[in-house]
Amino acid sequence: MIQAILVFNNHGKPRLVRFYQRFPEEIQQQIVRETFHLVLKRDDNICNFLEGGSLIGGADYKLIYRHYATLYFVFCVDSSESELGILDLIQVFVETLDKCFENVCELDLIFHMDKVHYILQEVVMGGMVLETNMNEIVAQIEAQNRLEKSEGGLSAAPARAVSAVKNMNLPEIPRNINIGDLNIKVPNLSQFV
Repeated sequence: MIQAILVFNNHGKPRLVRFYQRFPEEIQQQIVRETFHLVLKRDDNICNFLEGGSLIGGADYKLIYRHYATLYFVFCVDSSESELGILDLIQVFVETLDKCFENVCELDLIFHMDKVHYILQEVVMGGMVLETNMNEIVAQIEAQNRLEKSEGGLSAAPARAVSAVKNMNLPEIPRNINIGDLNIKVPNLSQFV
């Protein structure tokens, strides 16, 4: 089972942190720091598997990572997971990000965090691998994007709210609303109507 997925840059700044096992926030931060230091001190031509740090379970857990440009993608897994399978999963995740963001970079992870989390949830949920077929993952992401566009996205929400108020067929806009002991004075909405 996957215990954690960490993505950080060459300076140790976390760009994506997802734990599938409950840890207090202080311990999570220590795990990220310890994992960064374990991975950073390894040479590029050394194997991409190492024993988990002391905080995340020691010898029972493995850190499997890949280094792409300025980002490290690290999966912390228990001994039941295949190292090569997880390396392949990292590759699928990165290639999916690359397809969705057209040449993914660190800034995409920062400014599109919601989309990155959605892509990750299509691949892994609850520490279990859901999907490894990149085409299926991309198809689900595109379907989500079409749905968001058809709904107008969050940016259109204020305009839809004003439109809904305009379309309310009230004979007169109430000025005071009394609910029990609660009295609410309604501001003048004539500028919106």
